[in-house]
Amino acid sequence: MRNAALVLGIIAGLIGMLVGFFSFGYVEAIEHFGEIDGLAEQVENADLVQMTSIIAPMLAIAGGAMARSRALWGGVLLLVSAAGMYHAFGFNVFTMFPIAFAAVGGVLGVAAGKPDEAKAHF
Repeated sequence: MRNAALVLGIIAGLIGMLVGFFSFGYVEAIEHFGEIDGLAEQVENADLVQMTSIIAPMLAIAGGAMARSRALWGGVLLLVSAAGMYHAFGFNVFTMFPIAFAAVGGVLGVAAGKPDEAKAHF
C-alpha cells in the first residue's frame, strides 16, 4: 500500500502541476490582457486558484515521497492536496485524475501500516 501511495501521489502531483500551470497562466493572462465577453472571463477567486496551483501539486509530490517512510503523514498530505484541488478547481475532465489519484493515494497511505508491527504508523 505504501508503494501504491507513493506512485499515485507522484503521478497526481505531476498531472496537478499541468493543471496548475494552465490555471495560473489563465489568471495572469486575464489580468494582463483583460476579459473578453463571452470567451474569457476572470475566475471568482483568482488568488485562491493561483495559490492552490502551486501548493496542491507540491503537497501531492511531497506526500507521495513520504508515503514509504511516513505513511500517515504522506497520506494526510495527499488528502489535503486532493481537497485543495477540488476546492479551487472543481471536479472536471482536467482535474478528475489528479484529484482521484491523490485521494486514493491518501487513503492508502493512511490505511498503511508497517507489516511487522501491530500498530499502524507508530
